[in-house]
Amino acid sequence: MTSRSLRPTARTSSEARAVARTQTLLPGKDGIGTVRRTTLPGGLRVVTETLPSVRSATFGIWAHVGSRDETPALNGATHYLEHLLFKGTRRRSALDISAAVDAVGGEMNAFTAKEYTCYYARVLDTDLPLAIDVVCDMLTGSLVREEDVDAERGVILEEIAMTEDDPGDVVHDLFAATMFGDTPLGRPVLGTVDTVNGLTRDQIARFYRKHYDPTHLVVAAAGNIDHATVVRQVRRAFEQAGALSRTDAVPVAPRDGRRAIRTAGRVELLNRRTEQAHVVLGMPGYARTDDRRWTLGVLNTALGGGMSSRLFQEVREKRGLAYSVYSYTSGFADCGLFGVYAGCRPNQVHDVLRICRDELDRVAREGLTDDEVQRAIGQLKGSTVLGLEDTGALMNRIGKSELCWGDQMSVDDMLARIASVTPDDVRDVAGELLSRRPSLAVIGPLRDKQADRLEAAVS
Repeated sequence: MTSRSLRPTARTSSEARAVARTQTLLPGKDGIGTVRRTTLPGGLRVVTETLPSVRSATFGIWAHVGSRDETPALNGATHYLEHLLFKGTRRRSALDISAAVDAVGGEMNAFTAKEYTCYYARVLDTDLPLAIDVVCDMLTGSLVREEDVDAERGVILEEIAMTEDDPGDVVHDLFAATMFGDTPLGRPVLGTVDTVNGLTRDQIARFYRKHYDPTHLVVAAAGNIDHATVVRQVRRAFEQAGALSRTDAVPVAPRDGRRAIRTAGRVELLNRRTEQAHVVLGMPGYARTDDRRWTLGVLNTALGGGMSSRLFQEVREKRGLAYSVYSYTSGFADCGLFGVYAGCRPNQVHDVLRICRDELDRVAREGLTDDEVQRAIGQLKGSTVLGLEDTGALMNRIGKSELCWGDQMSVDDMLARIASVTPDDVRDVAGELLSRRPSLAVIGPLRDKQADRLEAAVS
């Protein structure tokens, strides 16, 4: 990542052909909502969505690397690196980075998932050039200094401790471990105390060089912006860092479904002195590319996606056994999860599990009624549109779509796919998915006799 001169030089014929390619992916209406993509020489993709009626803009860079790309010894490295990119570059100190965005009333953050990482800033439209410069500088010019690695280690250990204090969060990590075992998908995104303590500066720096390559990155921006201007500013920022072309990166690791270990009928219990028992009952779902994900979305909404859902009505409204009960789906490149979460008093955990299992079995046999399907479709369509009411959500949509699917789907097309789901579709998916033998993760102060009875919930 050494600097290089911006002085024009003679180009070979192959270099001359390596020009930026721009496409209009979604035309929008009267220029509103137009989505464009430009691919720069070296493979960096820039996608934007234009909304002239707003006064904000959100700029983000998505990296095609997550905790799934880590070896056991590197567990937590992706998240560790996310922290370190805020600690300083050749041009800015950590204080300079945060102060630059604070000074214009913006907000800046990042998040790490199992298959990708995102860094973003949301600012007034007039301050977008600043956001582009700061975020691009962080991504291309991080120093990853030894002293920063040592200082941030304590911060990350505190983050792990904070998460461990919330059993409602930990139970989802426990469920992933129950389903996928000791594989990258089964390990926590944050890493563990042992792995974080074991990571060195050289390991993290190598991870940075290998994975933060232009071919692994997607730049996304949404709001009151001009596509050509964003592309020009991004290109300038990457060229100044000498980062438009890198030679030490490795290809994105293939995500092969045969390597994603999925188990059935496993029970994991973490005995803790908590006021509630936290449970997740679930089974394998669908990959994010599976066309059945639209039907599963409707099924999930009807089962546990709102106050009128079956699980909410049966567990909370009719019996008062839990305050929080819901279902959810997680889709990865080659596999997925469907789960039901509930938090309840420890002496009622078996009743809650029995009711949840009975509802899943009933829907597997009978499907949903026409009214339930239509209500779920309406709820899902409404929540989809309402969830895209700010530039941050729009940036997330186009950035993730480009990174994970390599394409963009209009909101109207998304709504049409949801609306096309029929009760027969739901019946077929429910019969296949919900009839699978589930696995179970539980955190709470359960006695030995109670723990022995948990096996019945997955039999």
